[in-house]
Amino acid sequence: MQKNSDAHKHLPSFILKMERANLHPVVIDTFAHYYKKIISGATGLISDKDIRPVTSDHIEDADRIQKYANAGRHASPNAVMIKLNGGLGTSMGLTRAKSFLKVKNEKTFLEIILKQAEKRHVKLALMNSFSTHEDTLDALSKIKPSDPPLLFLQNKFPKILQKNFAPADWPKSPDLEWNPPGHGDIYSAIYTSGILDTLLEKEIVYAFISNSDNLGATLDESLLGYFVEKGFPFMMEVAPRTPSDVKGGHIARHKDGRLILRESAQCPENELSAFRDIKRYGFFNTNNIWINLKVLHTLIQKIGAVKLPIIRNPKTLDPRDENSPKVFQIETAMGAAISLFEGAAVIKVPASRFLPVKKCNDLLSIRSDRFIFSTENNLIANPNTGTKTIQVDLDPKYYGKIDLFDERFSKGEPSLANCESLTVKGDVRFENNVAIRGKIVITNKGKTQAVIKEGTVVEKDIVFN
Repeated sequence: MQKNSDAHKHLPSFILKMERANLHPVVIDTFAHYYKKIISGATGLISDKDIRPVTSDHIEDADRIQKYANAGRHASPNAVMIKLNGGLGTSMGLTRAKSFLKVKNEKTFLEIILKQAEKRHVKLALMNSFSTHEDTLDALSKIKPSDPPLLFLQNKFPKILQKNFAPADWPKSPDLEWNPPGHGDIYSAIYTSGILDTLLEKEIVYAFISNSDNLGATLDESLLGYFVEKGFPFMMEVAPRTPSDVKGGHIARHKDGRLILRESAQCPENELSAFRDIKRYGFFNTNNIWINLKVLHTLIQKIGAVKLPIIRNPKTLDPRDENSPKVFQIETAMGAAISLFEGAAVIKVPASRFLPVKKCNDLLSIRSDRFIFSTENNLIANPNTGTKTIQVDLDPKYYGKIDLFDERFSKGEPSLANCESLTVKGDVRFENNVAIRGKIVITNKGKTQAVIKEGTVVEKDIVFN
Protein backbone atom coordinates (compact mmCIF):
# COMPACT_ATOMS: atom_id res chain seq x y z
CA MET A 1 0.00 0.00 0.00
CA GLN A 2 1.05 3.59 -0.57
CA LYS A 3 1.57 5.84 2.42
CA ASN A 4 -1.65 6.78 4.11
CA SER A 5 -0.75 10.49 3.90
CA ASP A 6 -0.90 10.26 0.10
CA ALA A 7 -4.38 8.75 0.21
CA HIS A 8 -6.06 12.01 1.21
CA LYS A 9 -5.83 13.15 -2.40
CA HIS A 10 -8.41 10.51 -3.39
CA LEU A 11 -11.18 11.80 -1.13
CA PRO A 12 -12.41 14.40 -3.66
CA SER A 13 -12.78 11.61 -6.23
CA PHE A 14 -14.95 9.63 -3.82
CA ILE A 15 -17.08 12.67 -3.05
CA LEU A 16 -17.57 13.42 -6.75
CA LYS A 17 -18.50 9.80 -7.44
CA MET A 18 -21.10 9.84 -4.65
CA GLU A 19 -22.51 13.19 -5.79
CA ARG A 20 -22.92 11.82 -9.32
CA ALA A 21 -24.83 8.89 -7.80
CA ASN A 22 -27.19 11.45 -6.18
CA LEU A 23 -26.39 10.34 -2.65
CA HIS A 24 -27.49 12.62 0.17
CA PRO A 25 -24.88 15.02 1.65
CA VAL A 26 -25.26 13.31 5.03
CA VAL A 27 -24.31 9.97 3.45
CA ILE A 28 -21.32 11.55 1.69
CA ASP A 29 -20.21 13.20 4.93
CA THR A 30 -20.55 9.91 6.79
CA PHE A 31 -18.46 8.04 4.20
CA ALA A 32 -15.81 10.78 4.31
CA HIS A 33 -15.66 10.40 8.10
CA TYR A 34 -15.11 6.63 7.81
CA TYR A 35 -12.67 6.99 4.90
CA LYS A 36 -10.45 9.35 6.91
CA LYS A 37 -10.38 6.77 9.69
CA ILE A 38 -9.38 4.04 7.22
CA ILE A 39 -6.48 6.01 5.72
CA SER A 40 -5.28 7.04 9.16
CA GLY A 41 -4.79 3.36 9.91
CA ALA A 42 -8.00 2.60 11.78
CA THR A 43 -9.00 -1.05 11.58
CA GLY A 44 -12.12 -0.97 13.73
CA LEU A 45 -10.64 -3.69 15.92
CA ILE A 46 -11.73 -3.88 19.56
CA SER A 47 -9.24 -5.55 21.87
CA ASP A 48 -10.06 -7.71 24.86
CA LYS A 49 -8.02 -5.41 27.08
CA ASP A 50 -10.48 -2.56 26.42
CA ILE A 51 -13.69 -4.38 27.31
CA ARG A 52 -15.18 -6.58 29.99
CA PRO A 53 -18.00 -9.14 29.91
CA VAL A 54 -21.61 -8.35 30.75
CA THR A 55 -23.07 -10.87 33.18
CA SER A 56 -26.65 -12.03 33.62
CA ASP A 57 -26.75 -10.22 36.99
CA HIS A 58 -26.81 -6.92 35.11
CA ILE A 59 -29.39 -7.83 32.45
CA GLU A 60 -33.16 -7.77 32.81
CA ASP A 61 -34.95 -10.94 31.68
CA ALA A 62 -37.93 -10.62 29.31
CA ASP A 63 -39.64 -13.40 31.26
CA ARG A 64 -40.01 -10.97 34.17
CA ILE A 65 -41.61 -8.00 32.40
CA GLN A 66 -45.13 -9.24 31.66
CA LYS A 67 -46.55 -6.47 33.86
CA TYR A 68 -45.63 -3.96 31.14
CA ALA A 69 -47.91 -5.53 28.51
CA ASN A 70 -50.76 -3.11 29.18
CA ALA A 71 -48.43 -0.13 28.74
CA GLY A 72 -47.29 -1.69 25.48
CA ARG A 73 -50.85 -1.96 24.20
CA HIS A 74 -51.42 1.72 24.96
CA ALA A 75 -48.17 2.63 23.15
CA SER A 76 -48.86 0.51 20.02
CA PRO A 77 -50.45 3.40 18.04
CA ASN A 78 -47.18 5.29 18.55
CA ALA A 79 -44.96 2.42 17.40
CA VAL A 80 -43.56 1.22 14.09
CA MET A 81 -42.11 -2.14 13.12
CA ILE A 82 -39.15 -1.67 10.75
CA LYS A 83 -37.84 -4.66 8.82
CA LEU A 84 -34.44 -4.80 7.12
CA ASN A 85 -35.43 -6.03 3.66
CA GLY A 86 -32.25 -5.55 1.66
CA GLY A 87 -30.91 -9.10 1.51
CA LEU A 88 -30.96 -11.29 -1.61
CA GLY A 89 -30.29 -14.59 0.12
CA THR A 90 -27.53 -15.46 -2.34
CA SER A 91 -26.06 -17.99 0.10
CA MET A 92 -29.26 -20.01 -0.42
CA GLY A 93 -29.15 -19.62 -4.20
CA LEU A 94 -31.84 -16.93 -4.34
CA THR A 95 -31.75 -14.21 -6.98
CA ARG A 96 -34.52 -11.97 -5.65
CA ALA A 97 -35.29 -10.49 -2.25
CA LYS A 98 -35.02 -13.14 0.44
CA SER A 99 -38.35 -11.97 1.86
CA PHE A 100 -40.09 -13.49 -1.21
CA LEU A 101 -39.06 -17.00 -0.17
CA LYS A 102 -41.98 -19.23 0.81
CA VAL A 103 -41.10 -20.05 4.36
CA LYS A 104 -44.21 -21.51 6.02
CA ASN A 105 -47.62 -22.75 4.83
CA GLU A 106 -46.88 -21.47 1.31
CA LYS A 107 -46.55 -17.92 2.68
CA THR A 108 -43.49 -15.74 2.08
CA PHE A 109 -41.61 -13.78 4.73
CA LEU A 110 -43.16 -10.60 3.32
CA GLU A 111 -46.74 -11.93 3.48
CA ILE A 112 -46.24 -13.13 7.06
CA ILE A 113 -44.69 -9.82 8.18
CA LEU A 114 -47.55 -7.84 6.65
CA LYS A 115 -50.05 -10.02 8.51
CA GLN A 116 -48.12 -9.66 11.78
CA ALA A 117 -48.22 -5.86 11.53
CA GLU A 118 -51.92 -5.98 10.68
CA LYS A 119 -52.72 -8.19 13.68
CA ARG A 120 -50.72 -5.91 15.99
CA HIS A 121 -52.30 -2.76 14.54
CA VAL A 122 -48.88 -1.16 14.11
CA LYS A 123 -47.32 0.65 11.20
CA LEU A 124 -44.81 -1.30 9.11
CA ALA A 125 -41.78 0.11 7.30
CA LEU A 126 -39.29 -1.73 5.09
CA MET A 127 -35.70 -0.70 4.44
CA ASN A 128 -34.96 -2.04 0.97
CA SER A 129 -31.68 -2.12 -0.92
CA PHE A 130 -31.22 -1.13 -4.56
CA SER A 131 -31.31 -4.87 -5.29
CA THR A 132 -34.69 -5.48 -3.63
CA HIS A 133 -36.65 -2.25 -4.00
CA GLU A 134 -38.31 -2.73 -7.40
CA ASP A 135 -39.17 -6.36 -6.68
CA THR A 136 -40.71 -5.33 -3.35
CA LEU A 137 -42.86 -2.70 -5.04
CA ASP A 138 -44.03 -5.33 -7.52
CA ALA A 139 -44.81 -7.86 -4.78
CA LEU A 140 -46.79 -5.31 -2.76
CA SER A 141 -48.82 -4.35 -5.83
CA LYS A 142 -49.93 -7.98 -6.08
CA ILE A 143 -50.54 -8.53 -2.36
CA LYS A 144 -52.43 -5.22 -1.99
CA PRO A 145 -52.14 -4.87 1.81
CA SER A 146 -54.89 -2.79 3.42
CA ASP A 147 -52.24 -0.59 5.07
CA PRO A 148 -49.22 -0.46 2.73
CA PRO A 149 -45.85 -0.25 4.48
CA LEU A 150 -43.59 2.76 4.28
CA LEU A 151 -40.55 2.07 2.09
CA PHE A 152 -37.10 3.61 2.14
CA LEU A 153 -33.77 2.73 0.56
CA GLN A 154 -30.51 1.67 2.13
CA ASN A 155 -27.59 3.78 0.90
CA LYS A 156 -24.40 2.57 -0.72
CA PHE A 157 -20.70 3.26 -0.27
CA PRO A 158 -17.96 3.14 -2.92
CA LYS A 159 -15.42 0.34 -2.53
CA ILE A 160 -11.84 1.35 -1.70
CA LEU A 161 -8.84 -0.19 -3.48
CA GLN A 162 -6.49 -1.68 -0.92
CA LYS A 163 -3.36 -0.88 -2.94
CA ASN A 164 -3.74 2.90 -2.96
CA PHE A 165 -7.04 3.80 -1.21
CA ALA A 166 -8.48 5.09 -4.50
CA PRO A 167 -12.07 4.50 -5.70
CA ALA A 168 -12.55 1.06 -7.22
CA ASP A 169 -13.15 1.11 -10.99
CA TRP A 170 -14.83 -1.83 -12.75
CA PRO A 171 -16.25 -0.68 -16.13
CA LYS A 172 -17.53 -4.12 -17.15
CA SER A 173 -19.84 -4.15 -14.12
CA PRO A 174 -20.04 -0.70 -12.50
CA ASP A 175 -22.51 -1.90 -9.84
CA LEU A 176 -19.66 -3.88 -8.30
CA GLU A 177 -17.86 -0.63 -7.51
CA TRP A 178 -20.32 -0.14 -4.66
CA ASN A 179 -21.12 -2.06 -1.50
CA PRO A 180 -24.06 -1.94 0.92
CA PRO A 181 -22.77 -0.27 4.10
CA GLY A 182 -24.31 -2.82 6.46
CA HIS A 183 -27.50 -2.49 8.49
CA GLY A 184 -25.88 0.29 10.52
CA ASP A 185 -26.85 2.51 7.60
CA ILE A 186 -30.45 2.46 8.79
CA TYR A 187 -29.95 5.58 10.91
CA SER A 188 -28.78 7.65 7.94
CA ALA A 189 -31.30 6.05 5.57
CA ILE A 190 -34.33 6.66 7.75
CA TYR A 191 -33.27 10.30 8.15
CA THR A 192 -32.23 11.16 4.58
CA SER A 193 -35.30 9.44 3.11
CA GLY A 194 -37.63 11.66 5.14
CA ILE A 195 -39.24 8.63 6.79
CA LEU A 196 -38.04 9.73 10.23
CA ASP A 197 -39.83 13.07 9.89
CA THR A 198 -42.92 11.33 8.47
CA LEU A 199 -43.14 8.99 11.47
CA LEU A 200 -42.63 11.76 14.02
CA GLU A 201 -45.30 13.88 12.33
CA LYS A 202 -47.68 10.95 12.84
CA GLU A 203 -46.61 10.84 16.52
CA ILE A 204 -44.91 7.49 15.97
CA VAL A 205 -42.06 7.62 18.45
CA TYR A 206 -41.04 4.02 19.20
CA ALA A 207 -39.37 1.83 16.57
CA PHE A 208 -38.73 -1.89 16.71
CA ILE A 209 -36.15 -2.89 14.08
CA SER A 210 -35.28 -6.45 13.04
CA ASN A 211 -34.30 -8.61 10.08
CA SER A 212 -37.00 -9.68 7.64
CA ASP A 213 -35.79 -13.30 7.79
CA ASN A 214 -36.40 -13.53 11.56
CA LEU A 215 -40.07 -14.39 12.04
CA GLY A 216 -39.62 -14.66 15.80
CA ALA A 217 -38.97 -10.92 15.93
CA THR A 218 -42.43 -9.43 16.45
CA LEU A 219 -43.50 -6.21 18.13
CA ASP A 220 -44.07 -7.70 21.56
CA GLU A 221 -46.33 -5.64 23.86
CA SER A 222 -44.42 -6.44 27.05
CA LEU A 223 -41.12 -5.42 25.51
CA LEU A 224 -42.63 -2.27 24.04
CA GLY A 225 -44.22 -1.35 27.38
CA TYR A 226 -40.96 -1.99 29.26
CA PHE A 227 -39.04 0.14 26.75
CA VAL A 228 -41.54 3.00 27.04
CA GLU A 229 -41.99 2.90 30.82
CA LYS A 230 -38.26 2.80 31.50
CA GLY A 231 -37.65 5.69 29.12
CA PHE A 232 -34.73 4.02 27.36
CA PRO A 233 -33.38 5.77 24.24
CA PHE A 234 -32.10 2.46 22.85
CA MET A 235 -32.56 -1.19 23.81
CA MET A 236 -30.98 -4.30 22.34
CA GLU A 237 -32.42 -7.79 22.67
CA VAL A 238 -29.72 -10.32 23.52
CA ALA A 239 -29.79 -14.07 24.02
CA PRO A 240 -27.43 -16.54 25.69
CA ARG A 241 -24.68 -17.69 23.34
CA THR A 242 -24.46 -21.35 22.41
CA PRO A 243 -21.67 -23.15 20.51
CA SER A 244 -23.54 -22.37 17.26
CA ASP A 245 -23.52 -18.61 18.03
CA VAL A 246 -19.76 -18.10 18.36
CA LYS A 247 -19.51 -16.10 15.12
CA GLY A 248 -22.22 -13.60 16.04
CA GLY A 249 -21.52 -10.25 17.63
CA HIS A 250 -21.42 -10.27 21.43
CA ILE A 251 -22.31 -7.58 23.94
CA ALA A 252 -19.66 -6.21 26.29
CA ARG A 253 -18.92 -3.15 28.39
CA HIS A 254 -16.14 -0.79 27.42
CA LYS A 255 -13.65 0.19 30.09
CA ASP A 256 -15.21 3.67 30.05
CA GLY A 257 -18.52 2.09 31.14
CA ARG A 258 -20.41 2.18 27.83
CA LEU A 259 -22.18 -0.89 26.47
CA ILE A 260 -20.72 -1.91 23.14
CA LEU A 261 -21.24 -4.53 20.45
CA ARG A 262 -18.20 -6.37 19.11
CA GLU A 263 -18.56 -8.23 15.81
CA SER A 264 -16.17 -11.03 14.82
CA ALA A 265 -14.68 -8.78 12.12
CA GLN A 266 -13.73 -6.32 14.90
CA CYS A 267 -11.84 -8.86 16.96
CA PRO A 268 -8.02 -9.07 16.62
CA GLU A 269 -7.10 -12.39 15.07
CA ASN A 270 -4.96 -13.44 18.02
CA GLU A 271 -7.93 -12.94 20.37
CA LEU A 272 -10.53 -14.97 18.47
CA SER A 273 -10.43 -17.75 21.05
CA ALA A 274 -11.55 -15.28 23.71
CA PHE A 275 -14.22 -13.90 21.36
CA ARG A 276 -15.61 -17.42 20.91
CA ASP A 277 -15.58 -18.18 24.64
CA ILE A 278 -19.30 -18.33 25.40
CA LYS A 279 -18.63 -18.54 29.12
CA ARG A 280 -16.71 -15.27 29.04
CA TYR A 281 -18.93 -13.37 26.62
CA GLY A 282 -22.27 -14.96 27.31
CA PHE A 283 -24.75 -12.92 25.25
CA PHE A 284 -25.09 -12.29 21.52
CA ASN A 285 -26.95 -9.57 19.65
CA THR A 286 -30.16 -10.89 18.07
CA ASN A 287 -30.31 -7.76 15.86
CA ASN A 288 -33.68 -6.94 17.41
CA ILE A 289 -33.38 -3.26 18.31
CA TRP A 290 -35.73 -0.78 20.01
CA ILE A 291 -35.10 2.93 19.54
CA ASN A 292 -36.77 6.18 20.56
CA LEU A 293 -37.12 8.10 17.29
CA LYS A 294 -37.27 11.49 19.00
CA VAL A 295 -33.91 10.83 20.63
CA LEU A 296 -32.51 9.61 17.30
CA HIS A 297 -33.73 12.77 15.55
CA THR A 298 -32.18 14.98 18.24
CA LEU A 299 -28.88 13.09 17.99
CA ILE A 300 -28.72 13.51 14.20
CA GLN A 301 -29.62 17.19 14.46
CA LYS A 302 -26.83 17.63 16.99
CA ILE A 303 -23.99 15.71 15.33
CA GLY A 304 -25.10 15.58 11.67
CA ALA A 305 -25.08 11.80 11.31
CA VAL A 306 -24.89 8.65 13.38
CA LYS A 307 -21.24 7.70 13.01
CA LEU A 308 -20.74 4.14 14.22
CA PRO A 309 -17.62 2.08 14.91
CA ILE A 310 -16.33 0.97 11.51
CA ILE A 311 -15.94 -2.53 10.19
CA ARG A 312 -13.15 -2.57 7.60
CA ASN A 313 -14.08 -5.60 5.54
CA PRO A 314 -11.38 -6.87 3.12
CA LYS A 315 -12.87 -8.34 -0.05
CA THR A 316 -12.21 -8.82 -3.75
CA LEU A 317 -13.91 -6.25 -5.98
CA ASP A 318 -15.86 -8.98 -7.77
CA PRO A 319 -16.90 -11.47 -5.07
CA ARG A 320 -17.05 -14.22 -7.71
CA ASP A 321 -13.55 -13.50 -9.04
CA GLU A 322 -10.70 -14.10 -6.59
CA ASN A 323 -8.27 -12.49 -9.05
CA SER A 324 -10.14 -9.18 -9.14
CA PRO A 325 -8.56 -6.24 -7.25
CA LYS A 326 -8.54 -6.34 -3.47
CA VAL A 327 -10.76 -3.74 -1.85
CA PHE A 328 -11.94 -2.54 1.52
CA GLN A 329 -15.67 -2.29 2.15
CA ILE A 330 -16.70 0.12 4.87
CA GLU A 331 -19.56 -1.38 6.83
CA THR A 332 -21.26 -0.75 10.17
CA ALA A 333 -23.53 -2.76 12.45
CA MET A 334 -26.92 -1.43 13.55
CA GLY A 335 -26.43 -2.65 17.10
CA ALA A 336 -23.16 -0.75 17.45
CA ALA A 337 -25.24 2.39 18.05
CA ILE A 338 -25.73 1.15 21.60
CA SER A 339 -22.46 2.90 22.51
CA LEU A 340 -23.79 6.28 21.33
CA PHE A 341 -26.92 6.50 23.47
CA GLU A 342 -26.59 7.55 27.07
CA GLY A 343 -28.72 5.19 29.14
CA ALA A 344 -28.94 2.43 26.50
CA ALA A 345 -29.98 -1.00 27.79
CA VAL A 346 -29.97 -4.66 26.89
CA ILE A 347 -32.60 -7.25 27.71
CA LYS A 348 -32.36 -11.03 27.66
CA VAL A 349 -35.02 -12.61 25.44
CA PRO A 350 -36.00 -16.25 24.87
CA ALA A 351 -34.78 -18.23 21.88
CA SER A 352 -38.25 -17.87 20.33
CA ARG A 353 -37.38 -14.22 19.53
CA PHE A 354 -34.49 -15.35 17.34
CA LEU A 355 -35.53 -17.67 14.51
CA PRO A 356 -33.49 -16.49 11.50
CA VAL A 357 -33.40 -18.42 8.23
CA LYS A 358 -29.82 -18.07 7.05
CA LYS A 359 -29.44 -21.49 5.44
CA CYS A 360 -31.65 -24.26 4.09
CA ASN A 361 -30.97 -26.12 7.36
CA ASP A 362 -32.94 -23.41 9.16
CA LEU A 363 -35.66 -23.47 6.53
CA LEU A 364 -36.33 -27.18 7.03
CA SER A 365 -36.81 -26.69 10.75
CA ILE A 366 -39.15 -23.69 10.27
CA ARG A 367 -41.22 -25.39 7.55
CA SER A 368 -41.61 -28.55 9.60
CA ASP A 369 -44.14 -29.27 12.33
CA ARG A 370 -41.75 -27.96 15.00
CA PHE A 371 -43.25 -24.51 14.45
CA ILE A 372 -46.80 -23.27 14.09
CA PHE A 373 -48.53 -19.90 13.82
CA SER A 374 -50.29 -18.37 16.80
CA THR A 375 -53.65 -16.62 16.47
CA GLU A 376 -51.71 -13.37 16.02
CA ASN A 377 -49.70 -14.88 13.16
CA ASN A 378 -46.56 -15.13 15.28
CA LEU A 379 -44.29 -18.08 14.57
CA ILE A 380 -44.04 -20.12 17.76
CA ALA A 381 -42.70 -23.49 18.84
CA ASN A 382 -45.23 -26.30 18.54
CA PRO A 383 -46.24 -27.13 22.12
CA ASN A 384 -46.46 -30.80 21.13
CA THR A 385 -42.77 -31.17 20.30
CA GLY A 386 -40.99 -33.86 22.24
CA THR A 387 -37.52 -32.27 22.25
CA LYS A 388 -36.46 -28.82 23.45
CA THR A 389 -34.06 -28.05 20.63
CA ILE A 390 -33.13 -29.40 17.22
CA GLN A 391 -29.95 -29.37 15.15
CA VAL A 392 -30.29 -29.80 11.38
CA ASP A 393 -27.23 -30.42 9.19
CA LEU A 394 -27.98 -31.10 5.53
CA ASP A 395 -25.28 -31.90 2.97
CA PRO A 396 -24.65 -28.50 1.30
CA LYS A 397 -23.86 -30.15 -2.03
CA TYR A 398 -27.42 -31.46 -2.33
CA TYR A 399 -29.42 -29.11 -0.08
CA GLY A 400 -27.43 -25.87 0.06
CA LYS A 401 -29.40 -24.06 -2.66
CA ILE A 402 -33.14 -23.60 -2.57
CA ASP A 403 -33.87 -25.37 -5.86
CA LEU A 404 -31.94 -28.47 -4.75
CA PHE A 405 -33.59 -28.33 -1.33
CA ASP A 406 -37.13 -28.04 -2.71
CA GLU A 407 -36.52 -30.91 -5.14
CA ARG A 408 -35.58 -33.28 -2.31
CA PHE A 409 -38.56 -32.26 -0.16
CA SER A 410 -41.04 -31.83 -3.02
CA LYS A 411 -43.63 -34.04 -1.26
CA GLY A 412 -43.37 -32.10 2.00
CA GLU A 413 -41.04 -31.83 4.96
CA PRO A 414 -40.65 -34.75 7.36
CA SER A 415 -42.09 -34.50 10.84
CA LEU A 416 -39.38 -33.22 13.20
CA ALA A 417 -41.60 -32.80 16.28
CA ASN A 418 -39.73 -35.56 18.09
CA CYS A 419 -36.34 -35.07 16.47
CA GLU A 420 -33.32 -33.80 18.41
CA SER A 421 -30.89 -33.76 15.51
CA LEU A 422 -30.93 -34.68 11.83
CA THR A 423 -27.79 -35.04 9.73
CA VAL A 424 -28.02 -35.97 6.05
CA LYS A 425 -24.86 -36.90 4.13
CA GLY A 426 -25.16 -37.46 0.40
CA ASP A 427 -28.13 -37.28 -1.97
CA VAL A 428 -31.37 -38.33 -0.27
CA ARG A 429 -34.94 -37.53 -1.31
CA PHE A 430 -37.84 -37.61 1.16
CA GLU A 431 -41.32 -38.77 0.19
CA ASN A 432 -44.57 -37.83 1.91
CA ASN A 433 -45.40 -38.38 5.61
CA VAL A 434 -41.89 -39.24 6.82
CA ALA A 435 -41.19 -38.84 10.55
CA ILE A 436 -37.72 -38.43 12.11
CA ARG A 437 -37.31 -39.26 15.80
CA GLY A 438 -34.34 -38.83 18.15
CA LYS A 439 -30.78 -38.20 16.93
CA ILE A 440 -30.57 -39.44 13.36
CA VAL A 441 -27.83 -39.60 10.72
CA ILE A 442 -28.85 -40.59 7.19
CA THR A 443 -25.95 -41.38 4.85
CA ASN A 444 -25.98 -42.16 1.15
CA LYS A 445 -22.62 -43.52 0.00
CA GLY A 446 -23.91 -44.44 -3.43
CA LYS A 447 -23.74 -42.51 -6.69
CA THR A 448 -27.50 -42.48 -7.25
CA GLN A 449 -30.14 -40.69 -5.23
CA ALA A 450 -31.53 -42.59 -2.23
CA VAL A 451 -35.18 -42.31 -1.21
CA ILE A 452 -36.87 -42.34 2.20
CA LYS A 453 -40.20 -43.95 1.31
CA GLU A 454 -43.62 -42.54 2.09
CA GLY A 455 -44.80 -43.16 5.64
CA THR A 456 -41.38 -44.17 6.98
CA VAL A 457 -40.68 -43.53 10.66
CA VAL A 458 -36.91 -43.13 11.09
CA GLU A 459 -35.81 -44.01 14.62
CA LYS A 460 -32.24 -45.14 13.95
CA ASP A 461 -29.43 -44.21 11.60
CA ILE A 462 -29.72 -45.24 7.93
CA VAL A 463 -26.87 -45.96 5.53
CA PHE A 464 -27.44 -46.40 1.78
CA ASN A 465 -24.58 -48.04 -0.15
